Amino acid sequence: MIILDQRERNSGIEKELAKRSMDFEIKNLISADYILQTSTNDSKQVTIGIERKTKSDFLNSIIDKRLFQQLLALKENFKFSLLILEGKENIFSLRNIHPNAIRGALLSIVLDYNIPIIETRNISDTAAFLETLSKRLEHPIKNISLQQKRKDLSLKEQQEFFISSLPYIGPKTSKEILKNFKTIKSLINATEKELIEVDKIGKKKAKELMKLFNEEYK
Repeated sequence: MIILDQRERNSGIEKELAKRSMDFEIKNLISADYILQTSTNDSKQVTIGIERKTKSDFLNSIIDKRLFQQLLALKENFKFSLLILEGKENIFSLRNIHPNAIRGALLSIVLDYNIPIIETRNISDTAAFLETLSKRLEHPIKNISLQQKRKDLSLKEQQEFFISSLPYIGPKTSKEILKNFKTIKSLINATEKELIEVDKIGKKKAKELMKLFNEEYK
């Protein structure tokens, strides 16, 4: 079910949703232009508040400061919210507004308000997006693991990785160190003089490594 704000009727969205045989109601909404209500396969209720702005209206709302009041209302009233930015025009050429002000507003919406921005070409495209969103919400939202899966490292790769994690030591230097000392244990037991003699270490790195290897943990 999609609930439309009364003020959205002039946009043509009502006709476009009817073409797609979508269920909708028209109400006077305090916040949001559209409210999408659905339930997932695991019986969870999902409500999303959506603000739609043509590119011209988006720029006007930056100037008269409506934009962030409306977005704040979305955040306060809905767990999920979206901003639809509609139009084919180049947003930077519509009004005499500095491009950095527009970029700043777009970044603030995404980073400060955590509201995704969806671009559509016209009201028909907006209706198509609402239809697709409704169908998408019929399926449970996936839990995406943030832990990257990687193949197991070989012993040689593990040794290089261990050495390259030391301060001031990169991948190339780690290989040079292992060529000289053969084992990690030999490196840790090395003298400062032995470290200095290794190409790409030098006096400064040698002193830091000796400090790391020998100072007591506090």
